[in-house]
Amino acid sequence: QVRLVESGGGTVQEGSSLKLSCAASGRTFSNYPMGWFRQAPGKEREFVAAISWSGGSMTYADSVKGRFTISRDNAKNTVYLQINSLKPEDAAVYYCAAVRSRTVVPGARQNVYDYWGQGTQVTVSS
Repeated sequence: QVRLVESGGGTVQEGSSLKLSCAASGRTFSNYPMGWFRQAPGKEREFVAAISWSGGSMTYADSVKGRFTISRDNAKNTVYLQINSLKPEDAAVYYCAAVRSRTVVPGARQNVYDYWGQGTQVTVSS
């Protein structure tokens, strides 16, 4: 079993930056492809970014390309999401998710992810 705990959310001004973290339990974290998703009020949960188990491959939603950066530190069992130039439409609950098999290419399909965190709230003030 893997437990994922997100942190780093909060209320930030439009145009500012924020770095979210997702800490994972379990000694096999380095084998897990990881992803970040978000859900705004009244909307469906949507894909944000994903990273391979090695950190060598990243995928982003078109809406966040150039502003968001996903990274991971396998020694710390942590995956990060750096968010720059925050926009009001970035306000959402952000979730991290893990895929149990390193052979799976992580991406936007939510049903490939086996473990989910509880989420961290990001609010953008103008």
